[in-house]
Amino acid sequence: MHNSTFYLKGSWLLLLLFISSINLYAQKAVMVTGTVRSAADGLGLPGVSVRLKGTTTATVTGPEGKFSIGIPSRQGVLEFTSIGFLKQEVIASSSILNVTLQEDNASLSEVVVVGYGTTRKQDLTGSVAVVSSKDFQKGNITTPEQMLSGKVAGVSITSNSGQPGSGSTIRIRGGSSLNASNDPLIVIDGVPLENGGVSGASNPLSFINPNDIESFTVLKDASASAIYGARAANGVIIITTKKGLGGELKLGFNSVNSLSKIIKKVDVLSADQIRSIVNANGTQKQKDMLGAFNTNWQDLIYQDGLATDNNLNISGGIKNLPYRLSVGYQNQRGILQTDELQKTSLAFVLNPTFFDHHLKVDLNLKGSALKTRFANTAAIGGAVSFDPTQAVYTNRTDYNGYWEWLDPSTPSGLVNLVGRNPVGLLEQRQDRSDPYRSIGNLQLDYKFHFLPDLHANLNAGYDVATGKGTVFVDQNAAETINRAGINTQYKQTRMNTVLDFYLNYVKEFKSIKSRVDATAGYSYNDYLTKIYNFADFDANGNKIANSDPTFPFNKPQNRLISYFGRLNYNYDERYLLTATLRRDGSSRFAPKYKYALFPSIALAWTLKNEDFLKNSKDLSTLKLRASYGITGQQDGIDNYGYLSTYNLSTPNASYQFGNAFYQMYRPSAYISNIKWEQTATTNIGVDAGFLDNRITGSLDWYYKKTSDLLNKVPQPAGTNFSATAVVNVGNMENKGLELTLGFVPVRTRYLNWDFSFNATYNKNTITNLTVVPNDPNYKGFPAGSIAGGVSGQYALINAVGGSKNTFYLLEQTYDQSGKPIEGVYVDQNGDGLVNENDFHKGKPADPKVFLGFSNNMSYKQWNLSFTLRANLGNYVYNNIKSQTGNLAQITGSAILANASPNYLVTNFKTQQVLSDYYIENASFLKMDNINLGYRFDKIFQSKASLQLSATVQNVFTITKYSGLDPEVPFGVDNNLYPRPRVMSLGINVNF
Repeated sequence: MHNSTFYLKGSWLLLLLFISSINLYAQKAVMVTGTVRSAADGLGLPGVSVRLKGTTTATVTGPEGKFSIGIPSRQGVLEFTSIGFLKQEVIASSSILNVTLQEDNASLSEVVVVGYGTTRKQDLTGSVAVVSSKDFQKGNITTPEQMLSGKVAGVSITSNSGQPGSGSTIRIRGGSSLNASNDPLIVIDGVPLENGGVSGASNPLSFINPNDIESFTVLKDASASAIYGARAANGVIIITTKKGLGGELKLGFNSVNSLSKIIKKVDVLSADQIRSIVNANGTQKQKDMLGAFNTNWQDLIYQDGLATDNNLNISGGIKNLPYRLSVGYQNQRGILQTDELQKTSLAFVLNPTFFDHHLKVDLNLKGSALKTRFANTAAIGGAVSFDPTQAVYTNRTDYNGYWEWLDPSTPSGLVNLVGRNPVGLLEQRQDRSDPYRSIGNLQLDYKFHFLPDLHANLNAGYDVATGKGTVFVDQNAAETINRAGINTQYKQTRMNTVLDFYLNYVKEFKSIKSRVDATAGYSYNDYLTKIYNFADFDANGNKIANSDPTFPFNKPQNRLISYFGRLNYNYDERYLLTATLRRDGSSRFAPKYKYALFPSIALAWTLKNEDFLKNSKDLSTLKLRASYGITGQQDGIDNYGYLSTYNLSTPNASYQFGNAFYQMYRPSAYISNIKWEQTATTNIGVDAGFLDNRITGSLDWYYKKTSDLLNKVPQPAGTNFSATAVVNVGNMENKGLELTLGFVPVRTRYLNWDFSFNATYNKNTITNLTVVPNDPNYKGFPAGSIAGGVSGQYALINAVGGSKNTFYLLEQTYDQSGKPIEGVYVDQNGDGLVNENDFHKGKPADPKVFLGFSNNMSYKQWNLSFTLRANLGNYVYNNIKSQTGNLAQITGSAILANASPNYLVTNFKTQQVLSDYYIENASFLKMDNINLGYRFDKIFQSKASLQLSATVQNVFTITKYSGLDPEVPFGVDNNLYPRPRVMSLGINVNF
């Protein structure tokens, strides 16, 4: 049973630790305070590094350029540095020091993290987007990718559901596969993550503490991502976490406490409407089955969700040892009863330098432990369809007192194969997990003494995880009454390792106006998983017959060995060249196909630096970019698919010889020449800035062609051990435009306002799916399983000539009043029959256009921000209406059930699940969040700053879609876990 104050425990624990640590801050030092401003406009500069020369004592200016630093004496020299500005050294001769920095035209922009190193933003030739912490989505954030939603053109992030930690579906430029993975490669501080999940965790990224993240870098085109070769076909997201700054001790504490409320529930008939329909259409037996209650089952399964997210961070430096330590605790209760997620995280960073700054060391250690109870989501559909005229509980002790449909003629006393009490489904199931994960690496960067332009970089990293959990259902629970309950367990371990070594040479050749940045290296990645198999037990601990596993565990493993190189050449800050080559070898393919080359080349022309534009005052930036490259795909492909393998049958599939039964080995299908999916991408772009970059914009056109697409196709008789097999036969294209605009209308000392807009248009076309191109006998393969009707029915198809996930249903016929006619559909081929040959391709499930809008405004200590997001051109199949919007749903089985009010519109007597009547326009505009904050600059005798904030997430949705939520993964809406509205209050204290 939950206590209403559970969410305060973590807050008090970390707050007490934080307050007790304040005493450590007191040091015998001279305090120097001041403000750093820009010479161009006199505005305060945030993020300027202030360092005592020759030491690791340092700090960073705050939002208005203010700083405070303790130094041993007033004779020390302070260094002020910021990217884009000239370095300045000032003697700390007084306790108040105001500094003005001049812009450095030779270093026009910041350093950007790219694959295996960094580069100057002005040297970028590919399509790269950077989102820093100041632009993140705000509020109650459980998984990192939520902070990126709506911020980058070409990147679609769709929340999988409203369940705590459920994660998101991420697509960059539409994805590049049909049967393999469409997920981007995610790299955290140099450690590439495996896309597979961890047992007991609904989302692999839920282990990462969002508060530890400094920035996201999104590599979208092949020029930017080809350095990752075989894993980059779907783009790359590089996550950089916060580092230690050195200097004096700095403490920070932030807490966000939230309330989640369900916004909308599925429309169903009321108890009185059910009674009226049954009395008008039901048999006498059905009329007698009606209850006298008015139960709103959805009200009973949903709750208000409380959440707390608390983080303490300590950073500073001990001599030459900058460090950062952060501890986080999060407890989130879902809006579905019994759903809860707890997460404890720890991150430790050391980034010292040695040998007069020739050796740079970065040690990153991150770990998280989750404690989760998963609610039984079957209750969501159950609450929609369970009879509202019945009670929740009975006076009996059988079935633990929950009301259920009874049948004295069955061994269990229950009607078989019908829905169970939704409240009972939740309260009688204990689905708990305790997974944990740690990600870390040690990176050594050595600058050679005899050749300081040459760096050697060694990166050794790991990603280890253990997922384990149990599922227990009471022996008397109706859900599992025929097997006396459930008492099962599961466990999985993972050990992934990475070893990278590369040389990086950066040299300015001023005599020939050239700059060279060359990288060459080696990468080794090993992915090992151990999956434990357990027997099945009932609630009393009795083993279920024939449930012993064939093997106690399985250890799937694959390796990737790679060589890579990259050359960046800059001539006269005008003409740029980037060339990349990577050779990957994967254990997932036969020796003949094990290795592949992934090249790319990109050119850029910085027109702004040409003589005819160099002195233009209105034009700040103008660059043209063009690139072409090939990337690969190996995720989602079986480890041993190229080998002939034999599987031992289960005890239930034994073969009888005489009186004995023997488990047999059976062969599985294999394709010896299976290989990488490859995606060739062409990208043409332009970057521009006006009025001292107060107006900026980027426009990109891209064309992606995926070849050797994996598809399941029929196998000729006698040629394989299965009628179908997944082979490399297909081609697919993505064409699109991306637009990003940024505006700074107001920039004064007290008032600042900036906003940005991004738009993406993507057109996906499948061009081939068969061994013989454009085989007219192959219609395509289905997708989007439909609930209801006959099993094995689908709403979507992937077929040549259309986009992936295109609706493929029967075209509904309507009467003169516009009402659908039950069972009457258009005969597409005119043969006088309506059958599988009359299905037609309809609208796409995927949107054609994505839009994002972000606004930030600050006035003195106040700040206001919000984010809007829109999808246009996407459609959804309303499976709730198609399954429950008919009379048979109410009276067509051994029990009574609730139905969709759509039945009152159509008067359908039976399900018409293959009708395109249920396809709806699901375009939408959402306000993802709005945040209001106030900053107190000086508290605790001017030693600390305080920020208070209030945030609302999922503020509103504008759409024509009649269902619960228009944002449905994969186009079929069937009992989605509702996304709640979240209201949060936050506090952030920094010493």
